[in-house]
Amino acid sequence: MVNYMIMISIMDIPKKMQHDHAHKLLRECLKSRDIAYSEDLRIEKGKYGKPYLAEYPDVKYNISHADGIAACMVSDSECGIDCEKVRNLREGVLRRAFSEREREMIASVAEAERDLLFFRLWTLKESYIKAIGTGLSYPLETAEFLLNSGEIHTNIKGWHFRQHILRDNKYVVSICEKLNL
Repeated sequence: MVNYMIMISIMDIPKKMQHDHAHKLLRECLKSRDIAYSEDLRIEKGKYGKPYLAEYPDVKYNISHADGIAACMVSDSECGIDCEKVRNLREGVLRRAFSEREREMIASVAEAERDLLFFRLWTLKESYIKAIGTGLSYPLETAEFLLNSGEIHTNIKGWHFRQHILRDNKYVVSICEKLNL
């Protein structure tokens, strides 16, 4: 069983302070593992920029922040978290980063639901590429997600996904964790 903690904070702070706020969430999550987050804690970056704790290689973490929200995940397993404020979907991203079935799913819902569905799928994709540490070099259209009756279905094997819809569909947070098989 994977041991993880997530923290989510909805806040009204300037954009330039959101990154620092996400690191405050990380500090709180690391306290539960008796790890002191200070300037002495070395954070290194992998090949594509994924951060890790140099002195604690078994502790995995990921942070995310967007307009009005920050989120952090700390786990025993590779993990990714992404949060977004729901806004107008981006047609170019939809064409470039979504599979045919995902585009059909978005087109099939009422227009008032499309933006939320777009960001539900987008944050799932982002949480995955953050977990594997490749960033946007990963071909996003190949990671397919289908949502059905509250369940998340995907073609990605060995990973588990969860999602939180907050504040009356205003924010979406998706988490991805590698399964320890």
